[in-house]
Amino acid sequence: MPLKCKIFKSVDTIPKTYWSHLNCTSNIYYSPEFLKAFELANKDIEFNYIIILKKGEAVAFANTQLVTIGIETITKNIKMSHKIRDIVNNMFCNNQIRVLFCGNVFLSGEYGTYIKEGEPKIETFKAIAKGVKKLYRCKRLKTIFVKDFEDESLHITDQLKAFDYASMQVEPNMIIYLKPEWQSFNDYTSELRSKYRVKANRADTKSETLDAKFFNEADIKTYKNELQILYQNTINNADFNAQILNLDTYINLKSAFKDKFIVKGYFLDDKLVGFLSAMQNNNHLDAHFIGIDYSNNKTHAIYPRILNDYVRIGIETKSTQINLGRTASEIKSTLGAQPKTLTCYCKHKRYLPNQILKPFIKNVQIKSFKQHQPFKGS
Repeated sequence: MPLKCKIFKSVDTIPKTYWSHLNCTSNIYYSPEFLKAFELANKDIEFNYIIILKKGEAVAFANTQLVTIGIETITKNIKMSHKIRDIVNNMFCNNQIRVLFCGNVFLSGEYGTYIKEGEPKIETFKAIAKGVKKLYRCKRLKTIFVKDFEDESLHITDQLKAFDYASMQVEPNMIIYLKPEWQSFNDYTSELRSKYRVKANRADTKSETLDAKFFNEADIKTYKNELQILYQNTINNADFNAQILNLDTYINLKSAFKDKFIVKGYFLDDKLVGFLSAMQNNNHLDAHFIGIDYSNNKTHAIYPRILNDYVRIGIETKSTQINLGRTASEIKSTLGAQPKTLTCYCKHKRYLPNQILKPFIKNVQIKSFKQHQPFKGS
């Protein structure tokens, strides 16, 4: 039975029956409420949604965003000689480029494509790839980026290579797997080796001067500008960030998901100096963006305290795992986080530039880091 593709420019235009067919909304990241929260707040991004139909019923879904990125933002974090970097930058005229992301550009993980249970995975994923191709034919863009896939999915997603994509590993998600017997933060730290337990406790001691508070929707609205500035601080320190999130998104998420969406602020002398955000998705806790006033970070251990509090929230919500996301992998490993490999696929829209670009993509090397083993007996 041939598969058909439909493209929708807004979540609101997707028929409710399609969501019923897909039966995917128990995963928050595939719910229309979650997608709408981002669409409403980020007007500078063009959102499109691909639905794959079989006999008129929805069997697959893909989430895409069309964004503008400076080429140097991409190449500065890729290991290559200055000469080669100049060649690549010149290929894109040292300019901003339009990139079509298939997957959620604001999330780290396999949250961009969904195939209904029982459907043939490879055939259906090929239909998604054709849908992406249909989408970029009529767009003024240069590059297509399909993200992020775990190793277990590669036998399906490697079908993209037949569409002339090159694959590349990106920084892994760092996952803490929580034991059910951990009922408190002390239970967790008691299983750490001495030096790691001391490190975790020191972060709490140094940050005792901070007043911490969970934010409700009104709090997010009140401190929205401060949250945006603190978030921008962390973005400026990051090696790569495709797009800046408008934190009006957080107001929308809090309104839609209540206690499942968590924002916690950290105050020093009544001034907001840090925050964390997270989503409780079934029995997983996923860290989202954080914000830090770096001028107070060393003296008051804001970032180490945030990491400790992610563990606390994970235990309190009886989560089975905490996804701490990408970046700062070594520090996260000192809390027991393990890397989960992620693969992305990339191609240039035009044939010849793509043939030049593919070898660079294939040779991209992610930054190495020391993986700590902090638990006793590990």
